[in-house]
Amino acid sequence: MKRSGFKKVGKSEKKMYGPTGALVCGFGMEERERFMDMLEKKGIALPVFFAATDDGRMTLKSLFAKPAGTGINEDSRMPRAVILSGITENQLHDILSIYRETGLPQTMWATLTPVSENWTLFDLLAELEKEAVAMKKR
Repeated sequence: MKRSGFKKVGKSEKKMYGPTGALVCGFGMEERERFMDMLEKKGIALPVFFAATDDGRMTLKSLFAKPAGTGINEDSRMPRAVILSGITENQLHDILSIYRETGLPQTMWATLTPVSENWTLFDLLAELEKEAVAMKKR
């Protein structure tokens, strides 16, 4: 697995890599509803996909190809994360800011890249967890 590393995201209307959408992992049913409400109340039209536990071995590319709403009623016993794709840099900052206001539990965040789209979801989540540990040590 090739490492992607951190890359600072600017503030512009530049569209980031990939198809537009959000892949949500590890959220409970009530938290999923709150996440969707958060987007709706702020007028953010974004296809959202919910990763089920069984989706962990699929590539991110294949998960983002599923229909919006996929997995909303499926169990997700995996680390809490949101992977965003195909949105502008400004939309990313807006979503992160809005999320903090919701009171939802802390989550790991990532954006889809040409490298990560070929990773399995489990591989990406493992990498995000390593990066989270490294950040806490700083």
